[in-house]
Amino acid sequence: MQMVRAIIRPEMAKKTVDDLDAAGYVALTKLDVIGRGKQKGIQLENIYYDEIPKTMLMLVAEDESIDQIVDIINEAAYTGNFGDGKIFISPVEEIYTVRTRSKGL
Repeated sequence: MQMVRAIIRPEMAKKTVDDLDAAGYVALTKLDVIGRGKQKGIQLENIYYDEIPKTMLMLVAEDESIDQIVDIINEAAYTGNFGDGKIFISPVEEIYTVRTRSKGL
């Protein structure tokens, strides 16, 4: 199992979530976050913003689904401009459901 963390533009979050849902990936966590990337913020006229609002999507999936999930996020969140986001993949060793106390997805 792998955890996918995608940090994307807030205005692209609904489309990305809808596209993941349409592909059958319905269980995810969505967070409003702030941060900055390589460009270290943005300068608009005389105002410098060093932290930019973003949305982070987190979901766990089986290893064989990761490529499809990454493709969906890349397509749905793409604008072609700086700040489109990043996708991070990391291994998940175990999952437990609190209500049922069961192990696994």
